[in-house]
Amino acid sequence: MIVLALTLAPVASAQSSNDVIELHNDTGMVVRLIPFGATVTQIEVPDRDGYPANILLGFATPAEFRVKNSKVSFGATIGRYAGRIAGAGFTIDGKPVRLMADDGPNALHGGGKAKFDTQEWSVRSRSSRAATFSLNSPDGFQGFPGRLQVAVTYRLISGNALQIDYEARTSKPTALNLTNHAYFNLAGEGSGSIRVQRLQVLARRYVATDASGIPTGAFPSVVGTPLDLRQPRALGHAIDSRVPPMGEHGYNHAWLFDKPLGRLETVARLDDIGSGRTLSVETTEPSIQVYSGGYIDGLDKGPSGRVMRTFDGIALETQHLSDSPNRPDFPTTLLRPGQVFRSTTIWRFGVSSR
Repeated sequence: MIVLALTLAPVASAQSSNDVIELHNDTGMVVRLIPFGATVTQIEVPDRDGYPANILLGFATPAEFRVKNSKVSFGATIGRYAGRIAGAGFTIDGKPVRLMADDGPNALHGGGKAKFDTQEWSVRSRSSRAATFSLNSPDGFQGFPGRLQVAVTYRLISGNALQIDYEARTSKPTALNLTNHAYFNLAGEGSGSIRVQRLQVLARRYVATDASGIPTGAFPSVVGTPLDLRQPRALGHAIDSRVPPMGEHGYNHAWLFDKPLGRLETVARLDDIGSGRTLSVETTEPSIQVYSGGYIDGLDKGPSGRVMRTFDGIALETQHLSDSPNRPDFPTTLLRPGQVFRSTTIWRFGVSSR
């Protein structure tokens, strides 16, 4: 998060709705978006032989996203607070803020049923290469203080890359943490498990949490743990491991980067040897939450018509740390009137040789 002073294809037919915004470039990349949740519904990129495929989990139509997506948030914008807040509360300037607990005693992604991923965003602008969604979130939404004006811009840039820019302003001091919840499968949606795909996370430390997912304040070294991804490793090595801190649901862990706050750097890479598709993640954020889809329940079908099952996709959520409003030693998520929240993440796709 950067806070600044304020200065005042076959799949396409399944989504043939006025809701769908399509971005495309001259090298075979297509991105489809809908206003509901400011959601990325599909990304088509070519493999090493030039054949395109949608590499995001999701649904075939905007109507399905509206009915089903609240339980998984495929491709949606997450807020007001991505991650968990302990005890569903915190204080700002000595004043208590009470949220709606929805994850045991804690608040997940801001708490309650109504979150940013269930809101109808406005389309501020659109073209063949970019689209901006905006949302006016009222004072008290989810319990957070301040009327929040939020904008999310998706823009195709050179190198088969999608840049996501977040911007927000508030009328009262508040806490804010935004991310996107896309689930990637570089072999193509409907191709099955991601276990053979390889992940690299360029971090020396991970975020230790208690049994409920709340950070303890410790940042242990990844050395000697299944979270040591400084070199690319097949996802299955940890998904199927029970070596602490792994559990039965695979990855649902965060790493802390050593880079300066607000600097845009490459922080993670994903690749699929079979198709040759690669993904590099660049961000200004200080952390990444990796979730390998361990709670996908196998009840829904994707655009391919195939059932989406546990470990069929992986979310790479660039964001600030969970429970930062209760942790003054963590990078701050406090946003005050007169400041502008800005954050950037880039998904850069490519191909590897055989």
